[in-house]
Amino acid sequence: MSGSGWQVVDDHHLQKVFEFADFINALQFVNKAGAICEQMNHHADFALSWGKVVIKTWTHSENAITDLDHTLAAAIDDLE
Repeated sequence: MSGSGWQVVDDHHLQKVFEFADFINALQFVNKAGAICEQMNHHADFALSWGKVVIKTWTHSENAITDLDHTLAAAIDDLE
């Protein structure tokens, strides 16, 4: 995922930090990204704080990164 801002962490999951001007915009982003997760039936971990969202995704059944994680990451990137 070179150039997209997603990082491979510990050869286990993808992670990206998204920054926003305030809490409400960060929260709205989480809600939109969460809806994508629900549509894909592939649920990421979200950490929400003031002006920042950290998203981690991996395929729990594989305990690793799969193509589904890359697809989810790209769909979330499309929200920006």
